[in-house]
Amino acid sequence: MTHNIFIYIACMAGVTFLIRVLPLTLIRKEIKNKTVRSFLYYVPYVTLAVMTFPAILSATQSPIAAAVALIAAIALAYFGRGLFFVAVSACVIVFVLELFTNPPLFIVNMFSASICF
Repeated sequence: MTHNIFIYIACMAGVTFLIRVLPLTLIRKEIKNKTVRSFLYYVPYVTLAVMTFPAILSATQSPIAAAVALIAAIALAYFGRGLFFVAVSACVIVFVLELFTNPPLFIVNMFSASICF
């Protein structure tokens, strides 16, 4: 059984096209329902969070370092710090925690060699 890649690409293109065109053709008036409007307002934020959250926890060697950095970033953002400061702070926290929990091999060798002398 052979698979034609162009059939898969055509199906994906068709689904993508339908997802983008159907709302434009089916809904022509302004949406006045408050529930639907608030749902549509938060869709981009929820989509971004759903894509980002698993990556935050799995991008580090230690899930504990990722969780600590996530909590610190949420706290900094809650208290009004800027996006750049929050991102850099989270990166520094992960770097420091992973440095102490999983030190690089050259540091381990450097300290073990100095202890032996």
